[in-house]
Amino acid sequence: MTDLVLVRHGETIWHAENRYTGRSDIPLTPRGREQAEQLAAWAKHARPDALWVSPLLRARDTARPTAEATGLEPQEDPRLREVDFGRGEGLTTADMRDVFPERLAAFHADPALHHLPDGEPPADAVERGMACLREIHRLHPEGRVLIVGHSTLNRLLLCHLTGVPLSEYRRLFPLMRNCAITEVRYGGGDRAALLQFNTPAEAFDGFPAPAPAPEEETP
Repeated sequence: MTDLVLVRHGETIWHAENRYTGRSDIPLTPRGREQAEQLAAWAKHARPDALWVSPLLRARDTARPTAEATGLEPQEDPRLREVDFGRGEGLTTADMRDVFPERLAAFHADPALHHLPDGEPPADAVERGMACLREIHRLHPEGRVLIVGHSTLNRLLLCHLTGVPLSEYRRLFPLMRNCAITEVRYGGGDRAALLQFNTPAEAFDGFPAPAPAPEEETP
C-alpha cells in the first residue's frame, strides 16, 4: 500500500477575492510562503519517500521548501495540474452570475455534469489524475508520497477513491485548506481508505506515518 499525502498549494493573490484559479500561473502571497514553510517542517519529520508536484507555479513554489528540507527531488507531472475552469478562469462567483447565470446555476446544481463553459469535464480530470496516482503507487508500492497539487482536482480524486459520485465534490468536500494534510492509503486500483482530511500541517510535531491497517480492512 502507498500512503498518498494530497496537499493543496499555499495561498495565492487571487484567494482574497475568491477568484477561480485553474491553469493560470498565480504567485503565492507572503502567507502562502509561510504555509509552504509549515508544510516543509511537517515533511522534515514525516520523511516522505517521494515528492510529486503539479507544474503550475503556485504548486512548485509551495514544494520548494519541502524539497530543501528533505533533500527530495520534486517530480513534476502535468497530470496533477488543476482543473481547467474555461470561461470561469479568474472570475468570482458574482462575475460568473453576470456573464453566464444559467450555466452557473447548472454548475451549482451538478458540477460534474455541467462544468463551467469551455472548461475541463471533471471525469477527464479524474482520469488523468488517477493515471498519475497509479504510476506513483507502482513506483512506491510501500512508500509515503507527498503530492503538492490543487483543491478541485484533489476533491474530485477523493470522491472517486471513496466511491462518492463526482457531482458531490463541492458539497462533501467544500474546502481544502492551503497546505493542510489529506492522506489516503492506496492499493493501485480505484478505491482507497481515507486516513485524514484537512489536518493543519502545523498541528504535527514529529508525526509518524499511520500504522498499517489489518489486511482484511485494507482496500
